[in-house]
Amino acid sequence: MSASENIPSNPCIAGGTRTISDIIDERLSRRRFLAGLGAAAAVSGCAKDEAALPQGAEITGGAAPEEGAAGLMEEFSFREITRGADEHHHIPEDYQLDLVLRWGDAVFPDAPAFDPYNQTEAAQLRQFGYNNDFIGFHPLEPTADGRLRGLLCVNHEYTSTRLMFPGLSQGRVVTKSDCEVEMAAHGGTIIEIAQDSEADGGMWRPVVTSAYNRRITAGTTVMALTGPAAGSERMMTKDDPTGREVIGTLNNCAGGMTPWGTYLMAEENFNSNFLGTVPQGHPETENHKRYGVPGARYQWGRYFERFDIAKTPNEPNRFGWVVEVDILDPSSTPKKRTAMGRFKHEGAENVVAPDGRVVVYMGDDQRFDYVYKFVTARAFDAENRAANMDLFDEGTLYVARFDADGQVAWMPLTFGEGPLTAQNGFHSQADVMIETRRAADLLGATPMDRPEDVEPDPATGRVYVMLTNNHKRTADQVDAANPRAHNIFGQIIEIIEPDGDFTATTSRWEFVVKCGDPADGAHGAMWNSATSENGWFGSPDNGAIDPKGRLWVSTDGNEKTGANDGLWALATKGAARGTGRAFFRAPNGAEVCGPRFTPDGKTLFLAVQHPGDGMGTSFEKPSTRWPDFDSKTPPRPSVVAIRRADDDEI
Repeated sequence: MSASENIPSNPCIAGGTRTISDIIDERLSRRRFLAGLGAAAAVSGCAKDEAALPQGAEITGGAAPEEGAAGLMEEFSFREITRGADEHHHIPEDYQLDLVLRWGDAVFPDAPAFDPYNQTEAAQLRQFGYNNDFIGFHPLEPTADGRLRGLLCVNHEYTSTRLMFPGLSQGRVVTKSDCEVEMAAHGGTIIEIAQDSEADGGMWRPVVTSAYNRRITAGTTVMALTGPAAGSERMMTKDDPTGREVIGTLNNCAGGMTPWGTYLMAEENFNSNFLGTVPQGHPETENHKRYGVPGARYQWGRYFERFDIAKTPNEPNRFGWVVEVDILDPSSTPKKRTAMGRFKHEGAENVVAPDGRVVVYMGDDQRFDYVYKFVTARAFDAENRAANMDLFDEGTLYVARFDADGQVAWMPLTFGEGPLTAQNGFHSQADVMIETRRAADLLGATPMDRPEDVEPDPATGRVYVMLTNNHKRTADQVDAANPRAHNIFGQIIEIIEPDGDFTATTSRWEFVVKCGDPADGAHGAMWNSATSENGWFGSPDNGAIDPKGRLWVSTDGNEKTGANDGLWALATKGAARGTGRAFFRAPNGAEVCGPRFTPDGKTLFLAVQHPGDGMGTSFEKPSTRWPDFDSKTPPRPSVVAIRRADDDEI
């Protein structure tokens, strides 16, 4: 996400609503402090339930370095890589990395060869899209000769225009054809992959002839609008007078995979794709302002009327949703599930609660915005796939308030309850969902430091919230107990759902880590003292729970620490809790997204997006030419697969 896309739009910040830093300050002022590695402070478990954290699990000082390191080695035995920044990727010794898919690679047998100097919409529609983010994996039956196979589901979050097209750094203007290619490069890819036999090296390869393969794009894919906002007058346009059908999905960041074999694509920075100004006095003016519309990152509105809000002021309301796709039926119509709210969805990871209902956790990725969860009205039916296909059209959306006593209050966004009434401009549940942010403002949700991925662990009832950073936080929002003004490093919060009940409306919260350099007291970082000089990081973005229940964290913005982005293992329990361990380092300019393990734990897929990016970079002069390292080929966002050389579990 670029800095221009993350300008805070929450009016409550100036109006007195407490930020997460205020809450932390109040809470930590009551707690005992622990010294360690120059960190400003550290906190023990919640006063009401000290037993919930293992003995010796306190951050920065709870475990002796050798004890923490021993505990970590039991969980993560790989040889840690070093911090740094260069053109290449880096992995631990005794591991190997395979390129699975690159921007422009064939998705179908008739796809033309990748030619970055002669890009067309027709070609890109048959090729792997740009800036791969979320990765989902759905296992299929093994091949006849016993090789593993599955469906890879990949989001294409956005396009880096100046890196993607030649000549723009030399004065060429963005054309209509460029915009058509960008629309075709957005969205997602569903593609079958299969693993070579162990004798042939075990590499994962795309199966371009598979009947499952599909491209979903911003410019060509017809989608249904379902749930409470479908058919609302505010969703109607000249092209869709019913308010029930929309072309395309865009800015898909993280997402989720459901137990019944569907793929959730989360629309994030949709404001970026719009130009223009709504007519004076238009009723959507304040709504658009709260979402930062128009963001004007792209030139699409110059050539396509629906992306010019002066001409189609309702069109932005048709984006910012979670899209559900049936990956087992390539002819199916994707559905935008409006019951899950409209905001800048970072992801949509989900879990089945003990009573069978499905809970979807979501972050609104903007500074001073909120954490949400959606609870379905009906239970998941493991014996009847068809019965699950519209589960996400009925349920309750909740927004989180993080209290100073360590509790989380999940507040329902339900029309007619509390302030969500006609008196405040809400006339139906459709209005509440279209203006989810404003509804959450009125409920008094806690403005957070860029909530990105929110990852539930079904085995423990714990949920991990990646808070990437917030340099807009000012000094008057913090005090000595939490000196995190100008927070450029972020933190990770753990939500503890009572008795593993993910549907609960009252939970608890704790820190796992506060990111930054634990050796620099000015950072106010909180880590286990066993964390090495390579094991700490900044700007956590995506998380993944592997088959052994261990947490892995990728970053977006780690360059603020003086090193490239990457992937870290992070211990969350025992004496090693709060200890990071560096596993993967990306090439210059890239962030790391979408960590996803195969069910056997032997393959880790990662998305490396926008390699070569940076100040002053362009198609002609990127900061790396990874992964091809061909002087005539621009850097290519790619999905990679990492495996142990001995084919054992990672």
